Amino acid sequence: MGGDRLSIRRRDLLCGAIAGLSGLSGCSGAVGSAGRQPDPVSILAAGSLNNALENGLRSDLDTPLQVEAHGSARVARMVADGQKDPDVVSVADTALFDGPTHPPWFAEFATNSVVVAYDPESEGGQRIAAAGPDEWYRPLLDDSVSLGRTDPDLDPLGYRTLFVFELASEYYGTDSDLRTAIPTREQLFPETQLVSQFETGSVDAAITYRNMAVERDYAFVELPAAIDLSDPAHADDYAAARYELPSGKVVRGGPISYASTARNRTEAVLDVFDEHVRGAYLREFGFSVPDEYPTFSGNVPDEITR
Repeated sequence: MGGDRLSIRRRDLLCGAIAGLSGLSGCSGAVGSAGRQPDPVSILAAGSLNNALENGLRSDLDTPLQVEAHGSARVARMVADGQKDPDVVSVADTALFDGPTHPPWFAEFATNSVVVAYDPESEGGQRIAAAGPDEWYRPLLDDSVSLGRTDPDLDPLGYRTLFVFELASEYYGTDSDLRTAIPTREQLFPETQLVSQFETGSVDAAITYRNMAVERDYAFVELPAAIDLSDPAHADDYAAARYELPSGKVVRGGPISYASTARNRTEAVLDVFDEHVRGAYLREFGFSVPDEYPTFSGNVPDEITR
């Protein structure tokens, strides 16, 4: 895992010392008793990260990886309530690190945008494609297109979908309030299962993250930057949209930014965390990574930023 990072240097020095004492020719992965597999590093992550972690990050590591993915609001609640005790926590909204969970520090490491994915083989999907970025919402208003979205009480994609509807009402000057007119309870699916509904024919279209459509090679409509929650230049406009979680916490619209923190600071955990927030796999799986990322907030340990 890349370069001259401090964690790698420490491991190499330790391996060298072991090789000199025992006559071993090399050392790979975490150092432990002879013949014993190193303990896996556990990541509890946003559902939209699942495929990238399982099929991108995992192959870049020597250390075994244990991934569990849910909607980010559920992830944060599980940690805050003590239901889960992962080594690394990664969420799709930095606001969730200001409650319900409060890590002493975190790194922002990737961004995303909201898109409308569709099934080009279905009649409803073809209607979305024909409507394009200027009128994608119209087929959703007349019930001729079955839509999938996620639960706003469980993950940021769910409440960001509502933000997109609200912002779109203003942006397009619609007669009806799209945030009220379009959503129904029947549209809700777990984030990790959302786009797979195309394969079963359950939905014609889905409001999803761009990376989730890209990594599965699904067709999608790009939305204007003024409503897709991707552009810091529109941060003030995004902030007009809000949603109250069941906990009472109010989240506001803003540019999408993924954040991660390492809760344990063993060498193996720090190596995995470093590759997680800096790895090239993020772009390969459809995320955007600004040049300045990762950026760090809070009381960051020295060994994290070196």
